[in-house]
Amino acid sequence: MPSSLLLIAIFLIACIATQWIFPNVLNVAFQKNIVDNPDARKLQRRPVPVLGGACVFFGVVMGICFSQLFFDLSSLFPVMCAMTVMLCVGIMDDIIDLSPKTRFIVEILVVLVTLCANGYMIDSFHGLWGLSEISVYIAVPLAVVAAVGIINAINLVDGVDGLSTGYCMMASSLFGIMAAIVGDWPILLLAVISVGALLPFFLHNVFGKTTKMFIGDGGTLMMGVMISAFVMNMLNSDALYDGLASQGLGLIPFTLAVLAVPVFDTLRVMSARIVRGNSPFKPDKTHLHHLFIELGFSHVGATVSILSLNTLVVACWFVAYKLGWSIDVQLYVVLAMSLAITFGFYKLMRMQIAAESKLCRVMQRIGKRTHIERNGVFLFLQKVVDSSRKEQADQPTEEKKVS
Repeated sequence: MPSSLLLIAIFLIACIATQWIFPNVLNVAFQKNIVDNPDARKLQRRPVPVLGGACVFFGVVMGICFSQLFFDLSSLFPVMCAMTVMLCVGIMDDIIDLSPKTRFIVEILVVLVTLCANGYMIDSFHGLWGLSEISVYIAVPLAVVAAVGIINAINLVDGVDGLSTGYCMMASSLFGIMAAIVGDWPILLLAVISVGALLPFFLHNVFGKTTKMFIGDGGTLMMGVMISAFVMNMLNSDALYDGLASQGLGLIPFTLAVLAVPVFDTLRVMSARIVRGNSPFKPDKTHLHHLFIELGFSHVGATVSILSLNTLVVACWFVAYKLGWSIDVQLYVVLAMSLAITFGFYKLMRMQIAAESKLCRVMQRIGKRTHIERNGVFLFLQKVVDSSRKEQADQPTEEKKVS
Protein backbone atom coordinates (compact mmCIF):
# COMPACT_ATOMS: atom_id res chain seq x y z
CA MET A 1 0.00 0.00 0.00
CA PRO A 2 1.55 3.35 -1.03
CA SER A 3 2.07 5.74 1.86
CA SER A 4 0.79 9.29 1.67
CA LEU A 5 4.35 10.62 1.52
CA LEU A 6 5.22 8.32 -1.38
CA LEU A 7 2.09 9.38 -3.27
CA ILE A 8 3.05 13.02 -2.76
CA ALA A 9 6.58 12.29 -3.98
CA ILE A 10 5.25 10.55 -7.10
CA PHE A 11 2.89 13.45 -7.76
CA LEU A 12 5.75 15.94 -7.45
CA ILE A 13 8.03 13.90 -9.75
CA ALA A 14 5.40 13.98 -12.51
CA CYS A 15 4.72 17.66 -11.88
CA ILE A 16 8.39 18.67 -11.94
CA ALA A 17 9.08 16.58 -15.04
CA THR A 18 6.32 18.30 -17.01
CA GLN A 19 7.44 21.73 -15.87
CA TRP A 20 11.10 20.97 -16.70
CA ILE A 21 10.38 19.86 -20.26
CA PHE A 22 7.73 22.51 -20.96
CA PRO A 23 9.93 25.46 -22.06
CA ASN A 24 12.03 23.20 -24.28
CA VAL A 25 8.99 21.81 -26.06
CA LEU A 26 7.55 25.31 -26.35
CA ASN A 27 10.70 26.55 -28.10
CA VAL A 28 10.74 23.56 -30.46
CA ALA A 29 7.09 24.19 -31.37
CA PHE A 30 7.86 27.80 -32.26
CA GLN A 31 11.03 26.90 -34.16
CA LYS A 32 9.32 24.15 -36.19
CA ASN A 33 6.11 26.18 -36.57
CA ILE A 34 3.99 23.47 -34.92
CA VAL A 35 1.33 25.97 -33.95
CA ASP A 36 -2.39 26.57 -34.12
CA ASN A 37 -2.78 29.51 -36.50
CA PRO A 38 -5.63 31.99 -36.05
CA ASP A 39 -8.54 31.94 -38.47
CA ALA A 40 -12.20 32.98 -38.57
CA ARG A 41 -13.22 30.22 -36.12
CA LYS A 42 -10.60 30.92 -33.46
CA LEU A 43 -10.22 33.59 -30.84
CA GLN A 44 -6.46 33.88 -30.59
CA ARG A 45 -4.78 36.57 -32.69
CA ARG A 46 -1.34 34.94 -32.75
CA PRO A 47 -0.09 31.39 -33.41
CA VAL A 48 -0.09 29.19 -30.32
CA PRO A 49 2.03 25.99 -30.00
CA VAL A 50 0.10 22.70 -29.86
CA LEU A 51 2.62 20.27 -28.37
CA GLY A 52 1.33 20.34 -24.80
CA GLY A 53 0.49 16.64 -24.99
CA ALA A 54 4.18 15.81 -25.36
CA CYS A 55 4.96 17.66 -22.12
CA VAL A 56 2.22 15.85 -20.22
CA PHE A 57 3.30 12.48 -21.63
CA PHE A 58 6.89 13.11 -20.48
CA GLY A 59 5.60 13.84 -16.99
CA VAL A 60 3.53 10.64 -16.98
CA VAL A 61 6.47 8.52 -18.17
CA MET A 62 8.80 9.98 -15.53
CA GLY A 63 6.20 9.38 -12.83
CA ILE A 64 5.74 5.76 -13.97
CA CYS A 65 9.52 5.18 -14.03
CA PHE A 66 9.90 6.52 -10.49
CA SER A 67 6.93 4.48 -9.23
CA GLN A 68 8.34 1.34 -10.81
CA LEU A 69 11.18 1.50 -8.27
CA PHE A 70 8.65 0.69 -5.54
CA PHE A 71 5.75 -1.11 -7.26
CA ASP A 72 5.16 -3.59 -10.05
CA LEU A 73 3.33 -1.56 -12.67
CA SER A 74 3.62 -4.08 -15.49
CA SER A 75 -0.19 -4.15 -15.75
CA LEU A 76 -0.04 -0.56 -17.03
CA PHE A 77 2.22 -1.45 -19.97
CA PRO A 78 -0.69 -1.87 -22.45
CA VAL A 79 -2.11 1.48 -21.38
CA MET A 80 1.23 3.22 -21.87
CA CYS A 81 1.60 1.63 -25.31
CA ALA A 82 -1.85 2.86 -26.30
CA MET A 83 -1.13 6.35 -24.95
CA THR A 84 2.15 6.47 -26.89
CA VAL A 85 0.51 5.53 -30.19
CA MET A 86 -2.35 8.00 -29.75
CA LEU A 87 0.06 10.79 -28.80
CA CYS A 88 1.97 10.22 -32.05
CA VAL A 89 -1.24 10.05 -34.10
CA GLY A 90 -2.53 13.22 -32.47
CA ILE A 91 0.69 15.14 -33.12
CA MET A 92 0.57 14.00 -36.75
CA ASP A 93 -3.01 15.26 -36.90
CA ASP A 94 -1.92 18.62 -35.47
CA ILE A 95 0.78 18.91 -38.13
CA ILE A 96 -0.73 17.41 -41.30
CA ASP A 97 -4.46 17.24 -40.44
CA LEU A 98 -5.42 13.56 -40.69
CA SER A 99 -8.87 12.63 -41.94
CA PRO A 100 -11.49 11.55 -39.35
CA LYS A 101 -11.66 8.12 -41.06
CA THR A 102 -7.92 7.54 -40.61
CA ARG A 103 -8.08 8.54 -36.96
CA PHE A 104 -11.03 6.28 -36.28
CA ILE A 105 -9.32 3.28 -37.86
CA VAL A 106 -6.19 3.87 -35.77
CA GLU A 107 -8.23 4.35 -32.60
CA ILE A 108 -10.11 1.08 -33.14
CA LEU A 109 -6.89 -0.83 -33.80
CA VAL A 110 -5.18 0.67 -30.76
CA VAL A 111 -8.08 -0.24 -28.48
CA LEU A 112 -8.28 -3.78 -29.86
CA VAL A 113 -4.57 -4.57 -29.92
CA THR A 114 -3.26 -2.81 -26.83
CA LEU A 115 -6.24 -2.73 -24.47
CA CYS A 116 -8.81 -5.43 -25.25
CA ALA A 117 -6.12 -8.00 -26.07
CA ASN A 118 -4.61 -7.41 -22.64
CA GLY A 119 -7.81 -7.74 -20.64
CA TYR A 120 -9.01 -4.13 -20.64
CA MET A 121 -12.64 -4.56 -21.67
CA ILE A 122 -16.16 -4.05 -20.38
CA ASP A 123 -17.23 -7.63 -19.68
CA SER A 124 -19.41 -7.15 -16.60
CA PHE A 125 -22.41 -4.93 -15.79
CA HIS A 126 -21.78 -5.47 -12.06
CA GLY A 127 -25.43 -5.96 -11.16
CA LEU A 128 -27.01 -3.37 -13.44
CA TRP A 129 -30.38 -4.73 -14.69
CA GLY A 130 -29.50 -7.94 -12.86
CA LEU A 131 -26.58 -8.65 -15.21
CA SER A 132 -23.04 -9.62 -14.25
CA GLU A 133 -20.51 -11.12 -16.67
CA ILE A 134 -21.24 -10.87 -20.39
CA SER A 135 -19.93 -12.80 -23.37
CA VAL A 136 -16.60 -11.79 -24.87
CA TYR A 137 -18.40 -11.44 -28.22
CA ILE A 138 -20.38 -8.58 -26.69
CA ALA A 139 -17.67 -7.30 -24.35
CA VAL A 140 -15.06 -6.56 -27.04
CA PRO A 141 -17.34 -4.56 -29.39
CA LEU A 142 -18.79 -2.75 -26.38
CA ALA A 143 -15.30 -1.87 -25.16
CA VAL A 144 -14.27 -0.60 -28.60
CA VAL A 145 -17.37 1.58 -28.97
CA ALA A 146 -17.02 2.92 -25.44
CA ALA A 147 -13.28 3.60 -25.67
CA VAL A 148 -13.39 5.24 -29.11
CA GLY A 149 -16.36 7.30 -27.96
CA ILE A 150 -14.55 8.47 -24.83
CA ILE A 151 -11.35 9.27 -26.74
CA ASN A 152 -13.21 11.46 -29.22
CA ALA A 153 -15.38 13.05 -26.52
CA ILE A 154 -12.27 14.17 -24.64
CA ASN A 155 -10.84 15.47 -27.90
CA LEU A 156 -13.97 17.48 -28.71
CA VAL A 157 -14.31 18.98 -25.24
CA ASP A 158 -10.98 20.74 -25.81
CA GLY A 159 -12.49 24.08 -26.80
CA VAL A 160 -11.51 26.67 -24.20
CA ASP A 161 -8.47 27.18 -22.00
CA GLY A 162 -8.18 24.63 -19.23
CA LEU A 163 -11.36 22.65 -20.03
CA SER A 164 -9.96 19.35 -21.33
CA THR A 165 -7.03 19.45 -18.91
CA GLY A 166 -9.20 20.42 -15.96
CA TYR A 167 -11.71 17.72 -16.82
CA CYS A 168 -9.01 15.03 -17.08
CA MET A 169 -7.60 16.06 -13.69
CA MET A 170 -11.07 15.87 -12.17
CA ALA A 171 -11.84 12.49 -13.76
CA SER A 172 -8.44 11.05 -12.80
CA SER A 173 -8.96 12.18 -9.22
CA LEU A 174 -12.37 10.51 -9.01
CA PHE A 175 -11.15 7.23 -10.50
CA GLY A 176 -8.11 7.45 -8.23
CA ILE A 177 -10.33 7.75 -5.16
CA MET A 178 -12.25 4.63 -6.17
CA ALA A 179 -8.98 2.80 -6.80
CA ALA A 180 -7.71 3.76 -3.34
CA ILE A 181 -10.92 2.47 -1.73
CA VAL A 182 -10.54 -1.01 -3.25
CA GLY A 183 -6.73 -1.16 -3.19
CA ASP A 184 -6.16 -0.97 -6.95
CA TRP A 185 -2.68 0.51 -6.56
CA PRO A 186 -1.54 0.58 -10.21
CA ILE A 187 -4.62 2.61 -11.19
CA LEU A 188 -4.27 4.83 -8.13
CA LEU A 189 -0.65 5.56 -9.03
CA LEU A 190 -1.55 6.28 -12.67
CA ALA A 191 -4.28 8.66 -11.51
CA VAL A 192 -1.91 10.50 -9.15
CA ILE A 193 0.77 10.69 -11.85
CA SER A 194 -1.65 12.00 -14.47
CA VAL A 195 -2.90 14.79 -12.21
CA GLY A 196 0.69 15.73 -11.37
CA ALA A 197 1.70 15.75 -15.05
CA LEU A 198 -1.36 17.77 -16.11
CA LEU A 199 -1.17 20.46 -13.42
CA PRO A 200 1.83 22.47 -14.76
CA PHE A 201 0.42 22.39 -18.28
CA PHE A 202 -2.98 23.53 -16.97
CA LEU A 203 -1.36 26.56 -15.32
CA HIS A 204 0.51 27.52 -18.50
CA ASN A 205 -2.55 26.96 -20.67
CA VAL A 206 -4.85 29.07 -18.48
CA PHE A 207 -2.55 31.77 -17.10
CA GLY A 208 0.37 31.86 -19.53
CA LYS A 209 0.93 34.71 -21.94
CA THR A 210 4.37 34.10 -23.39
CA THR A 211 4.21 30.43 -22.31
CA LYS A 212 0.68 29.60 -23.41
CA MET A 213 0.45 26.28 -25.20
CA PHE A 214 -2.48 24.10 -26.31
CA ILE A 215 -2.54 20.42 -25.42
CA GLY A 216 -3.35 19.60 -29.05
CA ASP A 217 -4.92 16.47 -30.48
CA GLY A 218 -1.89 14.52 -29.28
CA GLY A 219 -2.70 15.38 -25.69
CA THR A 220 -6.46 14.91 -25.86
CA LEU A 221 -6.26 11.57 -27.66
CA MET A 222 -3.60 10.36 -25.23
CA MET A 223 -5.64 11.38 -22.18
CA GLY A 224 -8.76 9.92 -23.77
CA VAL A 225 -7.02 6.54 -23.87
CA MET A 226 -6.12 6.85 -20.21
CA ILE A 227 -9.68 7.73 -19.15
CA SER A 228 -10.93 4.80 -21.27
CA ALA A 229 -8.50 2.50 -19.46
CA PHE A 230 -9.82 3.72 -16.10
CA VAL A 231 -13.38 2.92 -17.19
CA MET A 232 -12.61 -0.52 -18.66
CA ASN A 233 -10.47 -1.49 -15.68
CA MET A 234 -13.34 -0.66 -13.34
CA LEU A 235 -15.95 -2.50 -15.43
CA ASN A 236 -13.86 -5.63 -15.97
CA SER A 237 -15.11 -8.83 -14.38
CA ASP A 238 -11.67 -9.52 -12.90
CA ALA A 239 -11.37 -6.10 -11.28
CA LEU A 240 -11.32 -5.41 -7.55
CA TYR A 241 -14.51 -3.37 -7.66
CA ASP A 242 -17.07 -6.20 -7.28
CA GLY A 243 -17.11 -5.56 -3.54
CA LEU A 244 -18.41 -2.04 -4.12
CA ALA A 245 -21.09 -3.35 -6.47
CA SER A 246 -22.20 -5.88 -3.88
CA GLN A 247 -22.68 -2.96 -1.47
CA GLY A 248 -25.09 -1.28 -3.89
CA LEU A 249 -22.62 1.11 -5.50
CA GLY A 250 -23.38 1.40 -9.21
CA LEU A 251 -20.10 1.22 -11.10
CA ILE A 252 -21.64 1.95 -14.50
CA PRO A 253 -23.67 4.89 -13.10
CA PHE A 254 -20.49 6.22 -11.50
CA THR A 255 -18.45 6.03 -14.72
CA LEU A 256 -21.26 7.71 -16.70
CA ALA A 257 -21.51 10.45 -14.07
CA VAL A 258 -17.79 11.16 -14.39
CA LEU A 259 -18.10 11.18 -18.20
CA ALA A 260 -21.34 13.19 -18.22
CA VAL A 261 -20.39 16.42 -20.01
CA PRO A 262 -17.88 15.11 -22.59
CA VAL A 263 -19.99 12.12 -23.64
CA PHE A 264 -23.49 13.61 -23.61
CA ASP A 265 -22.44 16.97 -25.07
CA THR A 266 -20.70 15.10 -27.90
CA LEU A 267 -23.82 12.98 -28.49
CA ARG A 268 -25.97 16.12 -28.62
CA VAL A 269 -23.66 17.92 -31.03
CA MET A 270 -23.20 14.98 -33.38
CA SER A 271 -26.89 14.05 -33.43
CA ALA A 272 -27.81 17.67 -34.21
CA ARG A 273 -25.33 17.74 -37.09
CA ILE A 274 -26.78 14.53 -38.53
CA VAL A 275 -30.35 15.88 -38.22
CA ARG A 276 -29.25 18.98 -40.17
CA GLY A 277 -27.84 16.72 -42.88
CA ASN A 278 -24.20 17.48 -42.08
CA SER A 279 -21.33 15.17 -41.29
CA PRO A 280 -21.11 14.48 -37.52
CA PHE A 281 -17.44 15.48 -37.79
CA LYS A 282 -18.04 18.84 -39.47
CA PRO A 283 -16.83 21.52 -37.02
CA ASP A 284 -19.31 24.08 -35.74
CA LYS A 285 -19.96 26.18 -32.66
CA THR A 286 -22.66 24.22 -30.88
CA HIS A 287 -20.75 22.70 -27.97
CA LEU A 288 -21.64 23.61 -24.41
CA HIS A 289 -18.49 25.71 -24.06
CA HIS A 290 -19.53 27.76 -27.11
CA LEU A 291 -22.78 28.60 -25.32
CA PHE A 292 -20.95 29.96 -22.28
CA ILE A 293 -18.61 32.01 -24.47
CA GLU A 294 -21.61 33.44 -26.35
CA LEU A 295 -23.13 34.40 -22.99
CA GLY A 296 -20.03 36.46 -22.28
CA PHE A 297 -18.14 34.10 -20.01
CA SER A 298 -14.35 34.13 -20.07
CA HIS A 299 -12.46 30.95 -20.86
CA VAL A 300 -11.82 30.44 -17.15
CA GLY A 301 -15.48 31.12 -16.39
CA ALA A 302 -16.67 28.65 -19.02
CA THR A 303 -14.26 25.98 -17.76
CA VAL A 304 -15.27 26.40 -14.11
CA SER A 305 -18.98 26.42 -15.01
CA ILE A 306 -18.81 23.25 -17.12
CA LEU A 307 -16.68 21.35 -14.60
CA SER A 308 -19.12 22.43 -11.89
CA LEU A 309 -22.03 21.02 -13.91
CA ASN A 310 -20.17 17.72 -14.34
CA THR A 311 -19.41 17.65 -10.61
CA LEU A 312 -23.12 18.22 -9.94
CA VAL A 313 -23.94 15.02 -11.85
CA VAL A 314 -21.39 13.07 -9.80
CA ALA A 315 -22.84 14.57 -6.60
CA CYS A 316 -26.38 13.53 -7.60
CA TRP A 317 -25.16 9.99 -8.27
CA PHE A 318 -23.47 9.91 -4.86
CA VAL A 319 -26.63 11.11 -3.10
CA ALA A 320 -28.65 8.43 -4.88
CA TYR A 321 -26.15 5.80 -3.75
CA LYS A 322 -26.09 7.01 -0.14
CA LEU A 323 -29.89 7.03 -0.04
CA GLY A 324 -29.75 3.32 -0.80
CA TRP A 325 -31.34 3.54 -4.23
CA SER A 326 -30.77 0.55 -6.48
CA ILE A 327 -28.05 0.46 -9.12
CA ASP A 328 -30.71 0.75 -11.82
CA VAL A 329 -32.18 3.89 -10.25
CA GLN A 330 -28.69 5.37 -9.83
CA LEU A 331 -28.24 4.97 -13.59
CA TYR A 332 -31.54 6.68 -14.34
CA VAL A 333 -30.60 9.59 -12.06
CA VAL A 334 -27.28 10.01 -13.86
CA LEU A 335 -28.92 9.81 -17.29
CA ALA A 336 -31.57 12.35 -16.32
CA MET A 337 -29.03 14.82 -14.91
CA SER A 338 -26.64 14.37 -17.85
CA LEU A 339 -29.39 14.99 -20.39
CA ALA A 340 -30.66 17.96 -18.37
CA ILE A 341 -27.31 19.81 -18.32
CA THR A 342 -26.32 19.05 -21.91
CA PHE A 343 -29.51 18.79 -23.98
CA GLY A 344 -31.94 20.61 -21.65
CA PHE A 345 -29.78 23.48 -20.41
CA TYR A 346 -28.34 24.11 -23.86
CA LYS A 347 -31.78 24.24 -25.51
CA LEU A 348 -33.18 26.43 -22.71
CA MET A 349 -30.39 28.97 -22.95
CA ARG A 350 -30.59 29.05 -26.77
CA MET A 351 -34.26 29.98 -26.43
CA GLN A 352 -33.44 32.60 -23.80
CA ILE A 353 -30.73 34.16 -25.98
CA ALA A 354 -33.08 34.34 -28.95
CA ALA A 355 -35.76 35.98 -26.81
CA GLU A 356 -33.24 38.24 -25.02
CA SER A 357 -34.99 37.25 -21.80
CA LYS A 358 -34.29 38.28 -18.24
CA LEU A 359 -32.57 34.95 -17.57
CA CYS A 360 -30.28 35.59 -20.53
CA ARG A 361 -29.34 39.01 -19.16
CA VAL A 362 -28.67 37.51 -15.73
CA MET A 363 -26.35 34.92 -17.25
CA GLN A 364 -24.58 37.63 -19.24
CA ARG A 365 -24.00 39.64 -16.07
CA ILE A 366 -22.58 36.54 -14.39
CA GLY A 367 -20.40 35.96 -17.45
CA LYS A 368 -18.94 39.47 -17.25
CA ARG A 369 -17.87 38.82 -13.66
CA THR A 370 -15.75 35.85 -14.79
CA HIS A 371 -13.34 38.05 -16.72
CA ILE A 372 -10.47 38.17 -14.25
CA GLU A 373 -7.61 38.64 -16.71
CA ARG A 374 -6.73 41.98 -15.13
CA ASN A 375 -7.17 40.72 -11.60
CA GLY A 376 -4.11 40.87 -9.34
CA VAL A 377 -4.11 37.12 -8.63
CA PHE A 378 -4.40 36.30 -12.34
CA LEU A 379 -1.53 38.64 -13.22
CA PHE A 380 0.58 37.19 -10.41
CA LEU A 381 0.06 33.63 -11.68
CA GLN A 382 0.74 34.81 -15.22
CA LYS A 383 4.05 36.28 -14.12
CA VAL A 384 4.98 33.06 -12.30
CA VAL A 385 4.27 30.69 -15.20
CA ASP A 386 5.80 33.02 -17.80
CA SER A 387 9.04 33.32 -15.83
CA SER A 388 10.24 30.04 -17.40
CA ARG A 389 10.51 31.70 -20.80
CA LYS A 390 11.62 35.27 -20.25
CA GLU A 391 13.61 35.33 -23.44
CA GLN A 392 10.36 34.97 -25.44
CA ALA A 393 8.43 37.69 -23.64
CA ASP A 394 8.07 39.58 -26.91
CA GLN A 395 5.89 36.81 -28.39
CA PRO A 396 2.55 37.11 -26.54
CA THR A 397 -0.36 34.86 -27.37
CA GLU A 398 -4.01 35.44 -26.82
CA GLU A 399 -6.87 33.26 -25.71
CA LYS A 400 -7.30 29.75 -26.97
CA LYS A 401 -9.49 28.68 -29.88
CA VAL A 402 -13.11 27.74 -29.42
CA SER A 403 -13.32 24.61 -31.58
